[in-house]
Amino acid sequence: MSPAGTAPLHSTLHTSAGAHGANPGNSADEARLAPGDIAVGVVIGRASEYFDFFVYGIASVLVFPAVFFPFADRLEGTLWAFALFALAFVVRPLGTLAGMAIQRRFGRGVKLTVALFLLGSSTVSMALLPGYATAGAAAIALLTLCRIGQGLALGASWDGLPSLLALNAPENRRGWYAMMGQLGAPVGFLVASGVFAYVWNSLSATDFLTWGWRYPFFAAFAINVVALFARLRLVVTHEYERGLQAAELEPCGVRELFATQGHNVFIGAFAALASYALFHLVTIFPLSWVNLYDQQEIGGFLRVELLGAVLGAVAVPLSGVLADRIGRRNTLGTLAIAIGVFSLATPWLLGGSELAQDAFILIGFVLLGLSYGQSAGSVTSNFAPRLRYTGAALTADLAWLIGAAFAPLVALALSARFGLGAVSLYLLSGAVCTLVALRTNRLLSLRD
Repeated sequence: MSPAGTAPLHSTLHTSAGAHGANPGNSADEARLAPGDIAVGVVIGRASEYFDFFVYGIASVLVFPAVFFPFADRLEGTLWAFALFALAFVVRPLGTLAGMAIQRRFGRGVKLTVALFLLGSSTVSMALLPGYATAGAAAIALLTLCRIGQGLALGASWDGLPSLLALNAPENRRGWYAMMGQLGAPVGFLVASGVFAYVWNSLSATDFLTWGWRYPFFAAFAINVVALFARLRLVVTHEYERGLQAAELEPCGVRELFATQGHNVFIGAFAALASYALFHLVTIFPLSWVNLYDQQEIGGFLRVELLGAVLGAVAVPLSGVLADRIGRRNTLGTLAIAIGVFSLATPWLLGGSELAQDAFILIGFVLLGLSYGQSAGSVTSNFAPRLRYTGAALTADLAWLIGAAFAPLVALALSARFGLGAVSLYLLSGAVCTLVALRTNRLLSLRD
């Protein structure tokens, strides 16, 4: 969910030895920052964050319309749930800025502890909420508050490790290490959908809606505790603190960032748009479509999504191999074109037979893994060193907000009103934006 690499698109702007080289070796301490060690913390941390968000996303389809919006029909209830789903991405930049303020005053370890405690507490609190039948509008207000807490916590949890990982990666392996943080997405979805599939298939509909749905939210707190210790093991040690400081991975002023290199924030967000738009259109939206408009059994569909997550997890490392061979810009551009072609087939696949719907999920996850593996921080290398930490975080925040936050809500609303062809156009627009942003970045690099 956070930028996982800084392999250049504007490739030669900031590749001089030293701060921008791969493991420059300025000191013995920096030389000991092994990319493999950093990668473990990055993958574990990102997987836990994705788990929390996917648990909420799946519940937005299977639980919340009945528990928190029983006064509305199934479609309207799901749309209300998706509206709350988007809230976390809207407030995420505020969480990023608040977290950086805490870091300046109390340190990186305190900030990370507060952020992950808030994330886990917000998620597990959802498991304790009363439904609308018990508390009325107060239940919706409490759910909204918990969702906002998730978004603030996720923004505040940015630790700089993905950028440190990229800076210490061998130059010919940057694509490989850039995908490490992105691997958390399919892993997080795999665990979240697996837990929901088990609970769904093990309980009656009444038991599931009464108490069974709460179990995945309880599990999130335990997962966050493990992730917290895995990440603190890195960020609070002197070795990694010195490495982060040497690479100038510290917060900077937002006004300074946007005054000098704000264009890179926007180019980076739009360069990843195809992947971020696809993200929720193959994970959350299909589940809502099948639940509302199709006869396919939900338990079976969740199993297909589990298989898709496995394929996505395999495709993410393949994106690293591909990027190291043909370059990140070429990889992102090629996958944007592939996503555009895939978008045209959406009405025939998702609106077709059960086999066609399964094909939509499996093909979509492969494309998602290949594209998302290289999407984060796609122009982060363009930032000056002292601006990179804040620039990378806000670029990711903007990419999620523009590309993914409202995707389930917009896709479901459009498809309900105009059919799945509207979803094709929505996803196609994301692919076009990616290609335009990549081209813009290329022209800027030639000009500079």
